[in-house]
Amino acid sequence: MVRWRWPRLRHPAQVVVVGFATAVAAGTGLLMLPVAKAGPGGAGAVDALFTATSSVCVTGLIVVDTPVYWSGFGQAVILGLIQVGGFGIMTFASLLVLLVSHRIGLKARLTAAAETKTLGLGDVRSVVTGVVKVSLLLEALTALVLSLRFATAYDEPWPRTVWLGVFHAVSAFNNAGFALYSDSLMGFATDPWICLPIALAVIAGGLGFPVLFELRRRWSRPWSWSLHTKIVMWASGIFLVGGSAFVTAIEWSNPGTLGPMDVPGKLLAGFFQGVMPRTAGFNSIDTSQMNPASWLGTDVLMFVGGASAGTAGGIKVTTFAVLFFVMYAEIRGEGAVNIFHRRLHGDLQRQALTVVLLSVAAVAVSTLAFVVFTDYGLDRSLFEVTSAFATVGLSTGITAGLPPGLHLLLVALMFIGRLGPITVASALALRARVRLYDLPEERPVIG
Repeated sequence: MVRWRWPRLRHPAQVVVVGFATAVAAGTGLLMLPVAKAGPGGAGAVDALFTATSSVCVTGLIVVDTPVYWSGFGQAVILGLIQVGGFGIMTFASLLVLLVSHRIGLKARLTAAAETKTLGLGDVRSVVTGVVKVSLLLEALTALVLSLRFATAYDEPWPRTVWLGVFHAVSAFNNAGFALYSDSLMGFATDPWICLPIALAVIAGGLGFPVLFELRRRWSRPWSWSLHTKIVMWASGIFLVGGSAFVTAIEWSNPGTLGPMDVPGKLLAGFFQGVMPRTAGFNSIDTSQMNPASWLGTDVLMFVGGASAGTAGGIKVTTFAVLFFVMYAEIRGEGAVNIFHRRLHGDLQRQALTVVLLSVAAVAVSTLAFVVFTDYGLDRSLFEVTSAFATVGLSTGITAGLPPGLHLLLVALMFIGRLGPITVASALALRARVRLYDLPEERPVIG
């Protein structure tokens, strides 16, 4: 008698990939139930799969109108998938282990470390519980502000205001970008009590949990911050200020976006639209009416994304910063790469280069498929593909009308983009191969 055995998952990255895939499969099944759809019948398989993947991978791209197509149950499923994806499947599983047995084993610690990006095994337990505490605290504060605003300024009934506040707070902190309004947040473009709390939640989630923990302990001593925190804070500040200024300047007189607003409204909407590519898919202006130059600039912001170990996507600001300093050191003719008075290890340089090249390849090939199989131009195609891969969720309005094959392509991009090219590649590798010898050295001509 032949016994079927499930393949053993030897690497923590493999467990992470399987965990996310399981969550997507479960979410797809729940969204296909008739009770999840507002109208008669159940959702189609592709629509349910796309929405579940977008939720778990905290992207925000949609193929159906969230507040109209999905029932209250369906919206609750989406919210749950966003929260699970934000925590990280393995972080969530480790929390369950702690709650049930009050102890965590070595295997579970390794798995949680792979997801939370902690440096050692001794602090994984505190990090896992800390992730949950910080997430729920920031989400609760954001939900409170939003609920009060919806109730006092928009005459919404209290049960609805609480639901709106909680949904948008969780979606914002987890950089998901799902909204319960058909036009996202365009109706609140000039309301600072809606836009600013959501933008701050997006920024906090995009900084990453290790940075938030360190800021909580050493916020008044920036000279003692770790190299990772210094890179994240400086790079994030530059991209936030630069991105907001760029979008505001380009769209200032555009009649389809910022043009009709007064000066305070333009500054608020420009700031909000500069924050969202970090990677939350909310929009307070009509993205489809933006200048093509703004689309290209947003492509860059989306591709870079936020910080590691957070809810943002993209190649991460740390990866971008590492390659920038590698290039800077090479131009100066220096043998070592130094960042903030610390020498960078060579392995990190190769890892950063690998992440960027794999990401560029994924975006380039997918964009080519869009150009070949649709009538959309390069600008819209690149925007949509980058948004999916960087798990942003911003759209020029073409996603819903794409053929099913391209919907599945975007599903794959969201999944790969959320987990990272390195994680997916290592999860698929059955075993590591160690070279036992070195070959003779030779230098080809570069440039």
